[in-house]
Amino acid sequence: QGQFVLLRDTRTDGSFLVHHFLSFYLRAGCKVCFVALLQSFSHYSIVAHKLGVSLAAAKERGQLVFLEGLKSCLDLLFGEEEQPGQPSPLQFLSCRDLRALFDFVRVSLAPAEGDSWKGPVLLVDDLSVLLSLGAAPVAVLDFIHYCRVSVCCQLKGNIVVLVHSNEDSEDEENELVVNSLCHHSDLILWAEGLATGFCKDVHGQIKIIKRLSLRQAAGQDLVQTYQYKIQDRNVTFFARGLSSAVL
Repeated sequence: QGQFVLLRDTRTDGSFLVHHFLSFYLRAGCKVCFVALLQSFSHYSIVAHKLGVSLAAAKERGQLVFLEGLKSCLDLLFGEEEQPGQPSPLQFLSCRDLRALFDFVRVSLAPAEGDSWKGPVLLVDDLSVLLSLGAAPVAVLDFIHYCRVSVCCQLKGNIVVLVHSNEDSEDEENELVVNSLCHHSDLILWAEGLATGFCKDVHGQIKIIKRLSLRQAAGQDLVQTYQYKIQDRNVTFFARGLSSAVL
């Protein structure tokens, strides 16, 4: 409880981690607010179905609150009228302020009478899109800070955020956000593409960084590195050099 998990990918697609956490928390009986900025609801629903979870059923019973960012952006940009008293969570497209998005998260995860969910979870896929849509890095970091205070500290829930990064990129704003989030994360799952290029038996490697230094002043972070292969319904992890291609 109260954990901030950062999913970071470099030279590969780390969205398989998002699908894992989404299905994991729904199966665990948690209340999930999913800010989906990268794909449509149908995309996540199809993948979740393969993992044995129905997103439509979770929405109907109130366990999943889903913000379809692509549709919301189109509605806002092309003049769809908002319902009175319900401003768009993506108002920052016109006012550069992420307060409406935070209010959406806060209201979605606020405990209600009769709720029996085990704990609130905020899932964001992916945060880099906010920068591409014009949000300032400071506004994005402020949004995450307020979400951590509300979800992690006050509600004792968890936050899982995906960001894209490229150490050779000239996108200084994105790298600023990524590096800042790394310093404040309790756990970092860093998916990287292979330096040697494509391999059908090894799709990439993942670093699991447990930020022990956040809890202990003199502690060192624990880093574990594995390689992985993405399959149709699951992901196989193994130590470096122990893939089927080698053995």
